[in-house]
Amino acid sequence: MLKQLPIVKLRELVIEDVEDRYQWCLDREVTKHLNMPEHYPPFSREETRQWIEMCINRTNGYEQRAITTEDGTHIGWVDLKNIDRLNKNAELGIAVGNKEYWGKGYGLAAMRKMLEWGFTELHLNKIWLRVDKDNVHAIKSYKRAGYVEEGILRQDRLRNGIFVDRIRMSILKSEFMA
Repeated sequence: MLKQLPIVKLRELVIEDVEDRYQWCLDREVTKHLNMPEHYPPFSREETRQWIEMCINRTNGYEQRAITTEDGTHIGWVDLKNIDRLNKNAELGIAVGNKEYWGKGYGLAAMRKMLEWGFTELHLNKIWLRVDKDNVHAIKSYKRAGYVEEGILRQDRLRNGIFVDRIRMSILKSEFMA
């Protein structure tokens, strides 16, 4: 029997999210599996502000939302990007930046909300993602959400000077709605 997932909300980003995002990106454990520049810090506060502004203004191709707990605590972000309206698919990205909420189902709950939004509001047929092959916790969560492996992307990401394989996973609208 699956345990009850926590209640999360997805909300539009606001400029006040900059400080949380900046602080999370300073934590190497949070950013280890995120595709970010290798220099430290990966982004300045100003670059973080500019990114959030692009997301708010929808000028970067990302449909990014803040993940909040039921009481409104901002804990991370989830997005759809590389949206292919012709073929009705998009790539999902997610990060729970606040480590107090790791391993408690918040990421899975937020992912499910974003999948529902992508399938019903954007009328997508498939939502896919790429995950580092050694990110076992994320892979387990994606499988719990219904994602299936499509294949290995060999040496797809340069991380700390070493190329790492990533797994491409996807979920179809029919699978999610079942």
